[in-house]
Amino acid sequence: MDRIVSVAPSATSIVQALDAGDRLVGATAHCEVADVPRLGGWLNPDLDRIADLDPDLVLTNDQLQADLRDALRDDGFRVAHAEPATLDDVLSSFRTIGDAIGLPERGERLEERARDRIDRIRNVTLDGKDRPVVYCEEWGDPPMAAGNWVPEAVRVAGGRYPFVEPGDRSRKIDRPAVEAADPDFAVVHHCGAGEPSTRALVEREWDLDAEVCAIDDSLLNQPSPRLLDGIERLASIVSAVDPAVEEPSVAAGQ
Repeated sequence: MDRIVSVAPSATSIVQALDAGDRLVGATAHCEVADVPRLGGWLNPDLDRIADLDPDLVLTNDQLQADLRDALRDDGFRVAHAEPATLDDVLSSFRTIGDAIGLPERGERLEERARDRIDRIRNVTLDGKDRPVVYCEEWGDPPMAAGNWVPEAVRVAGGRYPFVEPGDRSRKIDRPAVEAADPDFAVVHHCGAGEPSTRALVEREWDLDAEVCAIDDSLLNQPSPRLLDGIERLASIVSAVDPAVEEPSVAAGQ
């Protein structure tokens, strides 16, 4: 696939990790990629501009883009779509996108390296019953406890996450539920917040005896290789360790 349009930041990151960023001819304003036309937001891209770019393939990702996927297909575009909900889904999507863009060996290798990296993080984080409780907040108004792959990310990082089951969508949560869980750590990663900040949580004055920190939202919210960086960051917070393992990317020709 020589001409790829990505309307999902996660898909854009995966394409770049596959060393195929030079095939991108368009992306949304939320994608971190240089020198390609911007097509608007990830939920409402400009379909006419996409048509003008004449892509061989359009990449979408997440349940929230299912309607967009259908609209693109109805307009005659070839679309590769993924809806990762668990950590395993995220890692499998590296191979799926590799297949979709005609680079199956790179996709397989990227997935393998990501799984190896997860295993290495597990090997240096806490084990057993004394895992600290971690509260991860994806949105602030109303407060939402992060779901999907985040509960598993916390587990890999050495923590315990009693707020949402792995694979379930993020959900609204209230002060009594968070206080009752008595978290040791509270991690703020509000979607689209820009500069990471703990202000929204701190200003609520919840009665928490927790270490509060903020990290870039893409490190936990984006189902891409960035998530591996996020899990390492969690491990440094929750388990006070530095896994110090390499970025899960593939070199050209591998």
